[in-house]
Parts: sequence; C-alpha cells; structure tokens
Amino acid sequence: MSETATAATTSWVLDPTHSEVQFKIKHLVISTVTGAFKKFQGSMQSDGENFENAQVEFSLDVDSVDTNQEQRDAHLKSEEFFDAAQFPHIKFVSTSFVKESGDTYKLTGNLTMKDVTKPVTLEAEFGGSAVDFYGNHKAGFEVTGKINRKEFGLTWGAVTEAGSIVLGDDVKLFINVQFVKQA
Repeated sequence: MSETATAATTSWVLDPTHSEVQFKIKHLVISTVTGAFKKFQGSMQSDGENFENAQVEFSLDVDSVDTNQEQRDAHLKSEEFFDAAQFPHIKFVSTSFVKESGDTYKLTGNLTMKDVTKPVTLEAEFGGSAVDFYGNHKAGFEVTGKINRKEFGLTWGAVTEAGSIVLGDDVKLFINVQFVKQA
C-alpha cells in the first residue's frame, strides 16, 4: 500500500500590533489624502510554510477609518460613503495566491464593500519569516493594489466652482501584515 505524504495545513493569524492598512486617494486632482483603518483581523491557511495557494481572509472595521481629520472621517462613515451603520465591515476572501517570481505573488479574491462584491487582484511581496522574542513564528507580506471606489458603490462626488473634481475614483492600497503561525 502506497501513501503520498502531504504537508499539514498551517494556520496563521494576523498580528494587528505589527500590521497596518493604508489607502491613498487624489483630492482636487492636485494632492493625495492618506487614510488608514485602525481595526482589522485576518487569517491564512497555507500548505506548511509554502504560501502558494494559501487561503487568505481579511476584514476591516469601517468605523475605524482615520484620515487625521474628524469631519472627513465622519463623512466617510456616513451613508454617502461606507455607511458604517449598515455595513460595518469591508471583507476580502482569496480565490488564489499564485507565486509570480522570487518573493512576488498575485493575490486574487473577492472584495466586499457595502453590499457589493467584486473580484480584485493585488500584488503581495513576501518579506520573509522570523521568530520573535516570545518564540512566535511570523511571516510578513506587503500587499499593494488599486481599486475603483465607484465600482463598490462609493459614488459620492462633487465639483468645485472652478470645475475641479473633488475626489478621484482610484484608491491605492498599501497593506503591511505580519501573520503568526498557530500551534
């Protein structure tokens, strides 16, 4: 009787203390506004420490959006944007995680914002793995990409008296994460 050995599935949990989620969007077409989500959670299932084909889930707490300006944050949480009261989370569930070359991966999945779910593809760069002072095995990734906010129902827009568009459509994402290997 012949058995084929397979690596055990490894579970990883996001370490929010050593992770960050930022976004950038054009304002008046002349400058960029940067924001972040302060509360989020995530997990990953991999084949041992081989991350190709890993399954990733990620969730952002919409009420934690922070652009360093309270009035703008309140507007972003309102029905005109994220509608945090009705849709408290932005969610991502991967459908594929494919190694491109070296430490670069393509992370594809379904992003749900408000009541709209659409496929998105992001770039993920594996930063390496290490054991911290407490004996926790960690893996780090830098994830970047771009989405069109209007495709997810964030359609608010305005034009100044001079005819300038107040807010761009494209949102650039910058996500740095550390995952902790679970026993």
